[in-house]
Amino acid sequence: MSGERDTIEALTAAIGALAGPGQRAVVAVAGAPGSGKSTLASRLAEALNEAAPDSAAVLPMDGYHYDDLVLVPRGLRARKGAPETFDVAGFGHMLRRLKANEEPEIAVPVFDRAIEIARAGARMIPRSVRFVIAEGNYLLLDEDRWRDLHGCYDMTVMIDEPEAVLRQRLEKRWRDLPLGERRAKIEGNDLPNGRRVMTGSIAADYTLSPAAPPAGRPPS
Repeated sequence: MSGERDTIEALTAAIGALAGPGQRAVVAVAGAPGSGKSTLASRLAEALNEAAPDSAAVLPMDGYHYDDLVLVPRGLRARKGAPETFDVAGFGHMLRRLKANEEPEIAVPVFDRAIEIARAGARMIPRSVRFVIAEGNYLLLDEDRWRDLHGCYDMTVMIDEPEAVLRQRLEKRWRDLPLGERRAKIEGNDLPNGRRVMTGSIAADYTLSPAAPPAGRPPS
């Protein structure tokens, strides 16, 4: 991203205007695999927490991966990470539960990439959190079950990275895999998923590109 500090500051200011004391807003950060969603979400939460301690938390969509016990019998293990390998309804229930903010704290799952398993109840989001930064590839996907999530968002951000950059980052991510497995993972799954994100998602309030400053419109 160009002007990274300016980008974070601009988005932090926009998010900060979404919810006052006692209110909660949900921000969706989407993008292709390797685009930097998790990094951006974490930096936004850090910036918001610097301005107002304990006001922001991250909700990763990856915590809603179907387990291999589901994927293997369905013949989807090789496609793990594709839209059809997520519990979309479960993620939607969590978004609505967080948006309602009626409980003292809510436990959310977090995906452990080292073991390729989602850990249940691995992160706590207390009632004091005003900004939930949801991050995931398909949050803005304009397809069937994913459309049901769109009404939960108060602001949306899409990261638009060139495929060459995505490929480079994915090569680094999967560098410990044997060459054949790495090729299958990147060319047969991650990059096709990324193209699906970039061609099949709704327009975001803000789009970030490495070649230009953030472009966007004020969230409605």
